[in-house]
Amino acid sequence: MAREGIEKPTATPEFGKTASAYAVHRLGFPVSMYDRWALLGLLPAGSGKALDMGTGTGTIARTLASMGHKVTATDIDAEMLETARSLASKQQLEINFLQRPSENTGLDGKQFDFITAGQCWHWFDRRAAALEAHRLLKPSGMMMICHFDWLPLPGNIVEGTEKLILNYNPDWKASGGTGIYPAWFGDLAGGEFTNIQSFSYDEGAPYSQEAWVGRIEASAGIAMLPAEKRAAFKLELAAYLKQTYGGAALMVPHRVFCVWGHKNQAAI
Repeated sequence: MAREGIEKPTATPEFGKTASAYAVHRLGFPVSMYDRWALLGLLPAGSGKALDMGTGTGTIARTLASMGHKVTATDIDAEMLETARSLASKQQLEINFLQRPSENTGLDGKQFDFITAGQCWHWFDRRAAALEAHRLLKPSGMMMICHFDWLPLPGNIVEGTEKLILNYNPDWKASGGTGIYPAWFGDLAGGEFTNIQSFSYDEGAPYSQEAWVGRIEASAGIAMLPAEKRAAFKLELAAYLKQTYGGAALMVPHRVFCVWGHKNQAAI
């Protein structure tokens, strides 16, 4: 949702209130994204040391750990971290989860081979987070920012859903996004990263109607609302989906966008 990425939102949703919906209905990044990373040689061979900033329920952290990397994951929301720990435990994955701000982690510098930030960069003080990532990386280490955003197109399910979100939350600024974040290139450059590159591609995400309602409940525009308004929204969205799509499963258009840069090998 690109508009949200141009400047830091004025209100930060308490995602912990919807952590259960977040864990179940936010699908995380598709396998194809990690395949693209591998094809481009973006991850170190063998076991690397990784940090996942703004980990949420740990979707990227758990994927990296399942690949054999040694992973630390940070977030400021205690409830999200507790959900992340539970999910990692169920998968028998060892991840060091820490309640720390991405802008000032308190971790020792020059220790990570790569750092990721998935679906969260717009919530940070972006310059401070970029400089902190640069400090934490080993020379030649990589910082990767990624998004997997739904795409509102004329007449599609996303456009209809966004209109309904705006009915309940007129102050929401993230509608009409393209899934591409040009400002992130400048953020990495300002954080002293070099060789900055990106890729993007489109991929549909399958949802049942119930799962789509849960997914939207865990989105920023709805997660910041009081419980009674969230409940009313869910009922209205479910009714809209049934009226528009009958009982059919949904294929929701999404765009994967990743931008990355490297710490100069000679960096002190």
